[in-house]
Amino acid sequence: MSRAPYVSFRVTPTGRRANAADIVAAVEREIAAGGLPTGSRLPPVRVLEQQLGLSKNTAQVAYDELGARGLVETRAREGVFVAAPMVGIAAAAPVTSPPLPIVRPPALMKPENHRGGLAIGTVFIDPELLPSEKLAECARAVLKQPGLATLYDPQGFAPLREQIATRLNARGIDCEPDEVIVTTGSQQALDIVARSLEIRRVALETPVYAYAKLLFETLGLATTGLRLDPFDGIDLAAWDRALATARPGMLYTITSFHNPTGYSYTTRELLGVLELCARHGVAIVEDDWGSDMLSGSEYRPMLRVLGGRNVVYVNSFTKKLLPSLRVGFAVADRAIVPSLLAMKRLATLGNVWLSEAVVAEFLARGYYDGHLAQLQRELDARYAACLTALAELMPPGVRWTTPGGGPTLWLELPRGVAVEAVVAAVARHGVIIDERSAAFVGEPHLTGFRIGYAAHPPETLARGLAIVADAIRALM
Repeated sequence: MSRAPYVSFRVTPTGRRANAADIVAAVEREIAAGGLPTGSRLPPVRVLEQQLGLSKNTAQVAYDELGARGLVETRAREGVFVAAPMVGIAAAAPVTSPPLPIVRPPALMKPENHRGGLAIGTVFIDPELLPSEKLAECARAVLKQPGLATLYDPQGFAPLREQIATRLNARGIDCEPDEVIVTTGSQQALDIVARSLEIRRVALETPVYAYAKLLFETLGLATTGLRLDPFDGIDLAAWDRALATARPGMLYTITSFHNPTGYSYTTRELLGVLELCARHGVAIVEDDWGSDMLSGSEYRPMLRVLGGRNVVYVNSFTKKLLPSLRVGFAVADRAIVPSLLAMKRLATLGNVWLSEAVVAEFLARGYYDGHLAQLQRELDARYAACLTALAELMPPGVRWTTPGGGPTLWLELPRGVAVEAVVAAVARHGVIIDERSAAFVGEPHLTGFRIGYAAHPPETLARGLAIVADAIRALM
């Protein structure tokens, strides 16, 4: 029998790294706020160790203390569960996301990187960690299959859609192959959703994936920024006010390993977002580009799992396999698939079948799970090395997020140190930082930038971080 997914909560360190008392305080606070109902499974010790950069003993001490206080109970071979009764809080009614408001599909005919420097903010993964040889093997096998070169399906290569649906069902997402649209990366998935939107207003986190924001603006959608602070989390009351005022047609959100901050929503925040969107009639588009970079068999529940079939789910193989393949997908309720598919056909008729067939072959041979496991191990090692380097190199006042997975984290500068000045200073030493102002809606509330710890070997990244640290000291 598979384990229930664990709930998540935010731990605020009192020092540079979290300690057992910080974990105890976080759990007590979440239980009191109703964010950890009775029977909730808490993260395994190894998850806290990985995410917070502390020892297993420290995490275990925290759980032992919580047990001594009667707040949690340990069940053999199952995990640690919240035992404290909820006081004065009624059980929340199931929340179902409203459907995406869309325009009618148009009547259509039937189908007949950075060079010359050390880029420390890139979201891409070191090519040495990608399965180039196995992909080449799959490509050769695909090209030997008769008939494929003359065919394409506007919705995407059918065997790939079947593989995607099978994988998603195993992760708790109820979908069928006819509800999957294969796209050129996640960017095309966002494009066809935005073009189909009837209410031409979109709410999105600020900061957010910059190319999504630029895409929406280019397509003429009005944007409303919902402030996200990776150190303090989400102010749901502020989001409530913004949604009530703007009345957008959809919310675009990256709930796991948020780009660019690395933040992952807590379970309470996921449920809060669903409740807000249901109350204000706002549909949800969830970009889940990075959740399968979390190591091991554990997983966080996605909005699509919690909110049902009306949540449009977007994902991509691009970062995890080979960026040049550009294979992503959208999953939507079949009632709106014709509108989304019509927008895709207007743009491309159909995508390149070869990339889709190669990915389908890669999945069918069982290569993907083995590759992910190997990739996750390497990302874990690079993440730990990055945390160690930051703790050793950065001057007081510098903060960073602890995402516990994915390929990036956010580095926040001390007050009075300008991002532009740091960018210019390190560039003179051959280090490239992506300035992130385009990721914000309105005035930035964070003063920092993204660090990509998956793109370079630890010693290379540490060399770049040392140059950044020296620049910050000089500017303080």
